[in-house]
Amino acid sequence: MAGRTKSGGAADGGAAASGAAGAAAPLRYQPGFGNHFASEALAGALPQGRNSPQRCPYGLYAEQYSGTAFTAPRHANRRSWLYRIRPAAVHGSFAPLESGRLASRFDEVTPSPNQLRWDPLPVPRAATDFVAGLTTVAGNGSPDQASGCGIHWYVANRSMRERFFCDADGELLIVPQLGALLVATELGVLEAAPQEIVVIPRGLRFRVELKERAARGYVCENFGAPFRLPDLGPIGSNGLANPRDFETPVAWYEDRDGDFELIEKFAGQLWSARIDHSPLDVVAWHGNNAPYKYDLRRFNTIGSVSYDHPDPSIFLVLQSVSDTPGVDAVDFVIFPPRWLVMEDTFRPPWFHRNVASEFMGLITGVYDAKAEGFLPGGASLHNCMSGHGPDAATFEKASRADTTRPVHIQDTMAFMFETRAVIRPTRLALESPQLQRDYQRVWQDLPKNFSPAGPPPRGRAPRAPGGARGATGKRRTV
Repeated sequence: MAGRTKSGGAADGGAAASGAAGAAAPLRYQPGFGNHFASEALAGALPQGRNSPQRCPYGLYAEQYSGTAFTAPRHANRRSWLYRIRPAAVHGSFAPLESGRLASRFDEVTPSPNQLRWDPLPVPRAATDFVAGLTTVAGNGSPDQASGCGIHWYVANRSMRERFFCDADGELLIVPQLGALLVATELGVLEAAPQEIVVIPRGLRFRVELKERAARGYVCENFGAPFRLPDLGPIGSNGLANPRDFETPVAWYEDRDGDFELIEKFAGQLWSARIDHSPLDVVAWHGNNAPYKYDLRRFNTIGSVSYDHPDPSIFLVLQSVSDTPGVDAVDFVIFPPRWLVMEDTFRPPWFHRNVASEFMGLITGVYDAKAEGFLPGGASLHNCMSGHGPDAATFEKASRADTTRPVHIQDTMAFMFETRAVIRPTRLALESPQLQRDYQRVWQDLPKNFSPAGPPPRGRAPRAPGGARGATGKRRTV
């Protein structure tokens, strides 16, 4: 690589990586979700009093980076002003690039109502970076129509060093499962380990470096409205994912000349262009269209303290809203460690059929509704109105559990991408050796327990005020 190399951290009290997986100083972040941030890597680089002065400080170029329509309501409007060494328009012509195992068309195969489950992808032996290791499992909608999502695995064993990636088709929600990542973007550097997530706005240029020898995880490519925090309704003003726990990087830049590749996903196709400098050259920026990270272990889990397992919507972290009130295009839901205290209740997630479609992944541990077979790095797909729920072993154990005692579910983290539209698996996913072709057997051992001639039910009625039970229940005092 010829030419000069120079990088800069933040002048506003932050620090950032030196441009390689080994950080020169601890990374610093700005807390808050959707805030209007302002950060500069050189003191005085941010213009004062206007966004686009006739001449920017340090000879920088002003460029607006819009993530929503100009006329989107203020509460939903996403845009940032960038002050950079060269405009984003400076690069060679794009040419089609072989897309490998990445896809954006989901009509090749007619989806079935069968429940599906996959083992985790193995880490490849051949040199594979984040982009080369993307494999599309399923999806719906279309990036052309700005609706739906693509669901991908990634596996990698090397860093992206001489090439950069951006996705014009959608926002990327990255869920590491194995190995920590260093994500260097135009607006700063983020680090994410398993049980953390990173969200990259649509069109932002970045590269992914590995902090360990191998990495694996999941990506939700959101074609629709940017992810936002859900309203809390009667929960009140606190709970679920708290805004202060989201972290956006401080300004950082690198001034590198050389022979690089810029890869862009556009209209479902990968494109490649030569670029003679690093595009991560934003010296200062302000706005709210920016990448962020979140530690899933900080989620404020809420559940029942009386009876029944609540709907999984109580575990909602982020949502991409649709044009139908109360119906999201994409939800990101987690199943974190938590206490189960419900009395006389089947405590695992119940048997269910749903108008929405659910793609689940497991980051670590064991999912409490599946005793075996659902592995960290694996996935399951239960489409619209496909019956699903705990396997036979889990049902038997939970049906006999002593529910007068609380149970602490620990050392686990599962998640779900839930969509309003049918999630269509790709041909590659259906033909993959990772597909568990006997998945339906987990329910086949569920016995027929129905006995109309048997003894009357022993379930207890919900406790009434003052400790009184229903007409057939007993009074219990404490």
